[in-house]
Amino acid sequence: MAITTTAYKRCQVVAMDGRIDSATGDDLHKSLMALVDSGQYKIVFDMTNVEFMSSKGWWVLIETQKACRRYNRGELVLANVPARILSSLDLVGMSNYFKIFEDTVAAVGHF
Repeated sequence: MAITTTAYKRCQVVAMDGRIDSATGDDLHKSLMALVDSGQYKIVFDMTNVEFMSSKGWWVLIETQKACRRYNRGELVLANVPARILSSLDLVGMSNYFKIFEDTVAAVGHF
């Protein structure tokens, strides 16, 4: 499990490898909240190498989204979401809560 953050002019791109579950969710939460705490409210979460997403992972992303959207400062968008994860997002009715892009370039261009 590796979490990487890349700074761009208008946003931050966060990528994670492997599984996002109760064992790794706290590390992702710390990374994302560190960005928010430092004043970075426009975040792209690149899910290219994410193999599995548990409810803990979704709660981390929802909390981050709430923090970014507070006072209309920014938002968290998703890029490169694998089909099986996207279907679970649709299943729980959360697909409208996040803007989803097919690639990172389009997500970064959104900002």
